[in-house]
Amino acid sequence: MAGGGAGAAGGAGTEAGAGAPIVFRGATVVDGTGADRYRADVRIERGLIAGIGPGLGAARVVDADGLVLAPGFIDLHAHSDLALLLEPEHPAKVTQGVTCEVLGQDGLSYAPVDDTTLPALRRQIAGWNGDPDGFDWDWRTVGEYLDRLDRTGTGVNACYLVPHGSLRMLAMGWADRAPTPAELDRMRTVLAEGLAQGAVGMSSGLTYTPGMYAGTAELVELCRVVAHHGGFHAPHQRSYGAGALEGYAEMVEIARQSGCPVHLTHATMNFGVNQGRAGELLDLVDQALADGVDLTLDSYPYLPGSTTLAALLPSWATEGGPAATLARLADRDICEWIRYEVEEKGSDGCHGVVTDWATIQLSGVRNPALATVIGRTVAELATERGATGTDVFLDLLRRDELATTILQHVGHEENVRAIMRHRVHTVGSDGLLVGARPHPRAWGTFPRYLARYSRELGVLTLEETIARMTGRPAARLGLDRRGVIAPGHHADLVLLDPDTVQDTATFEHPRRPAAGIEHVYVNGTAVVRQGRTTGARPGRALRRTDRGTRAL
Repeated sequence: MAGGGAGAAGGAGTEAGAGAPIVFRGATVVDGTGADRYRADVRIERGLIAGIGPGLGAARVVDADGLVLAPGFIDLHAHSDLALLLEPEHPAKVTQGVTCEVLGQDGLSYAPVDDTTLPALRRQIAGWNGDPDGFDWDWRTVGEYLDRLDRTGTGVNACYLVPHGSLRMLAMGWADRAPTPAELDRMRTVLAEGLAQGAVGMSSGLTYTPGMYAGTAELVELCRVVAHHGGFHAPHQRSYGAGALEGYAEMVEIARQSGCPVHLTHATMNFGVNQGRAGELLDLVDQALADGVDLTLDSYPYLPGSTTLAALLPSWATEGGPAATLARLADRDICEWIRYEVEEKGSDGCHGVVTDWATIQLSGVRNPALATVIGRTVAELATERGATGTDVFLDLLRRDELATTILQHVGHEENVRAIMRHRVHTVGSDGLLVGARPHPRAWGTFPRYLARYSRELGVLTLEETIARMTGRPAARLGLDRRGVIAPGHHADLVLLDPDTVQDTATFEHPRRPAAGIEHVYVNGTAVVRQGRTTGARPGRALRRTDRGTRAL
């Protein structure tokens, strides 16, 4: 794919000297390819890497002795769709060394939309992104959303996936059925438009309304459109619990039938039913690769997951959108059916597993009257109130109008380590940035890989870890002039101390910036200097067209 031009956006705080030559003197270069580190000077000029070698000169020199110079990190699974517009300097990510994010995840985001779907969509994913008062929703198409990012200027570059659930809303609302030929044609058309406007592929959210109502055949047809435009499919598949392997197998089969590359996002094997079973997933991946399927995956380096409390509802209870869901929650008989599914049968919203309320910890609410529940588990609240877990669950959903977010403590360390060792593994934070106590992966994913899993545990070498964060995701996105330190590539760079780099975000204090990230450059402009954010906003929307991916 063709790389493109770079430069500083018009955002506040852009360095006046962004185009002036800078030399990183005596850096230990880890270039993003997985090759061995080496010592060199690296010169950047006009947003590009202008030279690599000994004795390079420039008016400004950064002493990099003892520090590692790496390509900027790429977050392949981000939920910053509104955060980049509300807090465009984006400290959560730039302080980790992230210079590019992939938005539009899990089949639900804010483009493409129309005047009917946008209000309901805002309500549905308020737990992911918030729903700010007075915000100017001045776009409807993918291209218009990417234009808005460019006008704002952001701390990081951004790529976008067309969300399948949003396509379904536009074509057929929240109906639990297969699309008619006309509805499928509309989804195809709007998807093609989004890809032509710059999206890098399509995401799907098959445990979320309305994406969960889609059958395999529908997804195959849409993935054929994605493949035609040179993109990839990033599915949040149907189960990470009781049906995990079957769900992964379906995603691989969609790739086989459609010819569309597949990127298995937040590839995990969670809940008690999957303890020690990562090898079965990796066997499936290896067989697909041997058969010629273009497949990659990402994961985050933590055990708990994070989502909305409403995601645990059975799919039938969410048909019709948020208003219809809340109406059902007011019906006592329907609530008894919900109780049966979540506590006895195993709700498809909870991945076919009976919900253990002791594993469901509340991390964020929209209703300020509920602030005291933050950090508590549903089981703790139930004991305190003399109620059942389902009683507390339903009460919170009603009072917070479905906006409550949770941590779900269901992961297994041996699975996490096995998956991150795989040769097609990459890194995605899946970090939600809203709520009183969000998952620390939003602020800590990348330094945690470097500190815990590379330096401390030795699960991956430093070179392997950085390749999973840089060159490998850049290849998945078609960014052939990013993700690797080489002459002529864009100057998205991280200078870090390999001995002190550390995630400091915790479950109790999730918004602490990383330690040991000394300098971060995006398109040649410093967004972090000497460990402090600069306020610069040089990031751009990186758009895939039929000619390739380019920064406008």
